[in-house]
Amino acid sequence: MMRIASIGECMIELRQLPNGHLTRSFGGDTLNTAVYLARLGASVDYVTALGDDPLSDEMIAGWRNEGIGTDRVLRLKGKLPGLYMIETNAAGERRFYHWRDASAVRGLMNLPETEALLGSLAGYDLIYLSAITLSLFDVAGRERLTAALRRCRAGGVRVAFDTNFRARGWPDLDLAREAFAQAFAASDIVLASVEDLSALYPDDGEGALLDRIDAGEIVLKRETPGSIVREKGNATRVEAQPVTGTVVDTTAAGDSFAAAYLHARLSGSEPITAAKAGHHLAGTVVCHPGAIIPRAAMPDMKAQPS
Repeated sequence: MMRIASIGECMIELRQLPNGHLTRSFGGDTLNTAVYLARLGASVDYVTALGDDPLSDEMIAGWRNEGIGTDRVLRLKGKLPGLYMIETNAAGERRFYHWRDASAVRGLMNLPETEALLGSLAGYDLIYLSAITLSLFDVAGRERLTAALRRCRAGGVRVAFDTNFRARGWPDLDLAREAFAQAFAASDIVLASVEDLSALYPDDGEGALLDRIDAGEIVLKRETPGSIVREKGNATRVEAQPVTGTVVDTTAAGDSFAAAYLHARLSGSEPITAAKAGHHLAGTVVCHPGAIIPRAAMPDMKAQPS
């Protein structure tokens, strides 16, 4: 079985209900992807840092219950995980509020254990991270991480980068553009979206956005349902099947797409087939509230539309 390392941050998730009450769970883009990868049958470890508090204990227990490996989770004394709250409008579009500046993972690239942790990545078949992962660290931390990714690629490990962009995580756009360029150059697979990249390159159309990405395999999710898959310079449009249920929450649509795409690719599917799998799973996820849907709601991926 192919082994995957997903690098990033998991936070406490609060979701506001219509009556003003809050429900609590956990989530974060790369953690959401790790959960869906595990549910699809992949062997995936989560790479992060947490505190030594009961909420962090609860997170780790939840990940293990989902089949996610936790041997790469560092525990920092006196630290806490980050927290975010979701509001959704009538169309299912979401707005996030974050409290994460002092979260444990912020120090992940600057610990005595960091070098050994980064060295362990060479033992995986695929490393997955996102732009949010990069935004957690300072310039030196990002350089340390991307240098490790390049070493892993030189040893045969594949790297997948998701362009999940949140402007509030970056002090300025030029710094974000530089980090994206370095990540593109260090990746085999880039999972991008017009929404993400247009925030960085507002004058570019779809073709120009694709041309900015220095990677052999690219999936660009379009503003209308569907995507463009480009492999070895050949681009193909992939239409998404209409969502059959009511869209209630678009949280983790991109994260679940990434999981289904990567799982399909690692299982031997061609990129176009993998993109269809990504759209299929995402179309189910958006019909449920929160980042992680109930296990019983997971679709039969073998029965996805052709």
